[in-house]
Amino acid sequence: MKLVWDWRFARVYDESDNVVDECVWGGNRTPGALANRLALLMQGRMTIEAQTLAERFPDATPTPSMNIKSWPEAETAESILLQEASIKLAERGVSESASNPDSRLEHLVQATEEMRNAHNTLESRIVEWAGMFLPNLDIDQHRNQIAAAISTSSNLHEIGDSLSTIPAEVQIGSKEWSALHSLATSTMKLATDVERMEDSVREITETHLPSLSLLLGPLLAAKLCATARGRERLARLPASTIQVLGAEKSFFMHIRQGTPSPKHGHIFQHSWICRSPKWTRGAIARMLAAKAAIAVRADHFGGEPWTSKQVAEVEKKVGEIRARKNKR
Repeated sequence: MKLVWDWRFARVYDESDNVVDECVWGGNRTPGALANRLALLMQGRMTIEAQTLAERFPDATPTPSMNIKSWPEAETAESILLQEASIKLAERGVSESASNPDSRLEHLVQATEEMRNAHNTLESRIVEWAGMFLPNLDIDQHRNQIAAAISTSSNLHEIGDSLSTIPAEVQIGSKEWSALHSLATSTMKLATDVERMEDSVREITETHLPSLSLLLGPLLAAKLCATARGRERLARLPASTIQVLGAEKSFFMHIRQGTPSPKHGHIFQHSWICRSPKWTRGAIARMLAAKAAIAVRADHFGGEPWTSKQVAEVEKKVGEIRARKNKR
């Protein structure tokens, strides 16, 4: 025998596809009530009618309705009701997504990264452009000050005074100056916007991932969470995977071309790793990823939140690894 159901009713069929028993949804058929039933079906769960028949016929095998040739088509009124319920279900999904910190973090992290890349590109363009008019300036030393100096100046001489240098004796047209000044102003505004976005990321992450934020910093914690597609998945990943999150391209090149396997991904951005000697980074990354796995599990599964004491212990281990590796 086969047990078959959809949102309308449930049936038990024998081997010849003859109906043995049937239970029809007798509740109030509103779009909201149907949306609830559809949500259950999407989770692979039985309706009340199917559960009733399953108790009556424990030997019946659950079977998709599409495999039953005699399964009745929905009537016009039922099709309209289904359409209305589907819209309500979609609205619920949007609402749940908006209230889900994981979804918001993913958008914030991606938007922040895109804005930061745009800012870096524009800043590099300004530095190269302005560098032609400031031949005596140490570009590398004053790189982060050039856009700000241009945005607050009205001519080349004011830029030179702001950066303590002498500009080249060159005439710059009003339209070119306007373009350069406008680009510098836009770049400075973009830098401010990036800072605001990062503040938003910090605000959500410190609440959503308090222990991981304390260990790695909220920006890095948010990036790991977004790359893992949510806190729950990140909490279930092994430490070895957390260690290389963000190094997917290098990992696939390792598989396809035999290049060296990556030792770290996003986690490399932590100062304990990136500011350590090269020969110690792999060991520190492994240890830190293991601690990060513990911290995010505490956040997701309701464990005791981390304090500065645990972070200090991890930092002590970083020092021990550096000392041990340097002796070799």
